[in-house]
Amino acid sequence: MLNISNNNRIGESIEQYSTFKTLSERPYYRILNKIIIGVSVLVLIILFLPWTQNISGSGAVTTLKPDQRPQTIHSAIAGRIEKWYIKEGDFVKKGDTILFISETKEDYLDPNLVKNTESQLKAKEMAGKSYGGKVSSLSAQIAAIQNERQLKLQQAKNKIRQSILKVKSDSMDLVAVRTQIKIANTQFNRSQSLNKEGLKPMTDVEEKRLKLQEVEAKIITQENKLLASENELINAKVEVNRIVAEYNEKEQKAKSDQYTALSSQYDTEAQVSKLKNQYTNYQIRNGMYYIKAPQSGYVNRTLQSGIGETIKEGTQIVSIMPSKYDIAVETFVSPTDLPLLHKDEKVRVWFDGWPTIVFSGWPGMSYGTFGGKIIAIENFISTNGKFRVLIAPDENEAPWPKQISIGSGAQTLALLDNVPVWFEVWRTLNGFPPNYYQPKSNLQKDKN
Repeated sequence: MLNISNNNRIGESIEQYSTFKTLSERPYYRILNKIIIGVSVLVLIILFLPWTQNISGSGAVTTLKPDQRPQTIHSAIAGRIEKWYIKEGDFVKKGDTILFISETKEDYLDPNLVKNTESQLKAKEMAGKSYGGKVSSLSAQIAAIQNERQLKLQQAKNKIRQSILKVKSDSMDLVAVRTQIKIANTQFNRSQSLNKEGLKPMTDVEEKRLKLQEVEAKIITQENKLLASENELINAKVEVNRIVAEYNEKEQKAKSDQYTALSSQYDTEAQVSKLKNQYTNYQIRNGMYYIKAPQSGYVNRTLQSGIGETIKEGTQIVSIMPSKYDIAVETFVSPTDLPLLHKDEKVRVWFDGWPTIVFSGWPGMSYGTFGGKIIAIENFISTNGKFRVLIAPDENEAPWPKQISIGSGAQTLALLDNVPVWFEVWRTLNGFPPNYYQPKSNLQKDKN
């Protein structure tokens, strides 16, 4: 102070006042001291109490299996809405008709399309059978040609053998005639010599000359006969070649007709298969005019409306919530907390709209929370920048409430390690993550 005033009381002590002397004797001052001391002791005790570290997350109620979640029913074909069989809020069983649509594509407008396709299919099947019969007939014809060729060849070969024997016979006859000529010529010369000597008459010489001329004429006939036999042998050999060529031509022509029939048969079978495919497709398409429920459930919302409106393939018609499902919770945690989570780890869950009192560090003192366990941890980050974790009810604890609806909000606490309160306060003030640890089951597996 500047001590400007003459009233200077700096040197005076506060203890000289009677109010200060009686202050310590007042009862409420003693009570305040006791309260301060008690609160300090209580805070000190609380700092050493165990605190359960946890990871909080928020999400929504879902189903455990994909086929139990809300789904939309689509139209597999394009068409025009003709009649509705349901309304919003109705319960439908699997196979119940939801909507009837009519055809809009010009390729399927014929009301007798399936029947006409069936008639075409039967006609093609009969044509295929006819071609099959023709193939069988040609096979029999080819077998007959082959048998006839064998017989003809055998006959021609036998004729060749006969011609060979005849040539041999005629050759032997020609040799005999030539021998007779020699004998006749010798006899003629002998008779002529004896006639000159006067030992034989002229008539004997004339007989020998006549006989010689007969034998000479006979050798010409025999030579002609031998040449005819040789020609017959050549003709028999030529006949064999002609038979082989003729029946090969017949067989090849029959085989060509058979291959043509087989080609037509295979082409007809391909057309039959195509018609069967079309016939089946038309039958299935006719069944698609009635859009049916894939499973039992409740109709949440009709996404199309009106009569006479056209819809395209894959258009959403209605949304259905299955009647039977296994409840679960999907929650989202930050990437920094993901390494602390493990499969089958215990989790506390509470639901929006359900009476709940939560003490995050003392889960045993919380009210309205339910036990769960982690069954799946997504390995890819979601669009919200967090990782998705799927939680199922814990079978060892109280069941989850049946009044919870799919899509309701849910909050989760994944319970981690137990630490003192002062450590948790110190960690939070410094921004450190919770203690990294592994569940006991994993540690036991590592030891084993």
